[in-house]
Amino acid sequence: MQEAVMRRVGLALVSCSAALLVVAEASAQSSAPYCLHVYGPITYDDCSYISMEQCRPSAVGRPAACMVNPFYTPPQQQRAKRHQQR
Repeated sequence: MQEAVMRRVGLALVSCSAALLVVAEASAQSSAPYCLHVYGPITYDDCSYISMEQCRPSAVGRPAACMVNPFYTPPQQQRAKRHQQR
C-alpha cells in the first residue's frame, strides 16, 4: 500500500515538472532578445532583458548566465505605403 502511494507521488512530481518545463519554454519563446538562464534544481530562463548589459547584474553571485534568446523574433517594421503614380 505504501509503495502504491509513493508511486503516485512520484508520478505527480514528474507531471508537475513536465508542466513547468512547458510553461518555461513558452515564456522563453517571446519577451525580449536576452535571457537570464538560471541553473539549479529548478532551471529556468527569464527572457525579459533588452540588452546583455541589463542582464549581467542579475547573474552576478548566482549560478546563472546571460544569453541571446534563441526564440526572440523582433517586431515587424511597418513598411511605408507607396502611392501609385498614374
